[in-house]
Amino acid sequence: MTADPVAGLIDFPLPREVSLWPQTWEARLAIALLLAAICATVWRVTHLRRVNRYRREALAELDSIEHARNSVPSELLSKLTLLVRRTALAAFPRERVAPLVGPAWLAFLDRSYGGEEFSHGVGHPLASGPYRQIPPDGADLQSLVRLLRRWIRGHHA
Repeated sequence: MTADPVAGLIDFPLPREVSLWPQTWEARLAIALLLAAICATVWRVTHLRRVNRYRREALAELDSIEHARNSVPSELLSKLTLLVRRTALAAFPRERVAPLVGPAWLAFLDRSYGGEEFSHGVGHPLASGPYRQIPPDGADLQSLVRLLRRWIRGHHA
């Protein structure tokens, strides 16, 4: 019978396990600042997405209105008028937007946009178009759609 050859060996000492926790306070501070920056960025992006949700929905509806093939110009103008009114009601206080009609409505759109294209340009049919006997032509409606797209993206609420 032979003796176990490794029975008399002594285990050599292993080094201590390396901690995953940073050893210096500077490294801990850097990690804390990095985590705070990540949390702030996530909160900011989430907040902006929530705040601008009405813009995304309005732009999607504008695209669907623009690409509707069976719309006659007067119906298209009515849909655009309703869309811009609903978008303004979503972005601004109701008591400030709801009573506006005619030139006051167009002036409000100009002020919120920073231009004069609603009062003195292609946006004028939004106030008078639904009551006209002759609807605007296709080129005017395309210009109005482009103006509304810029307004939805760029108005200051």
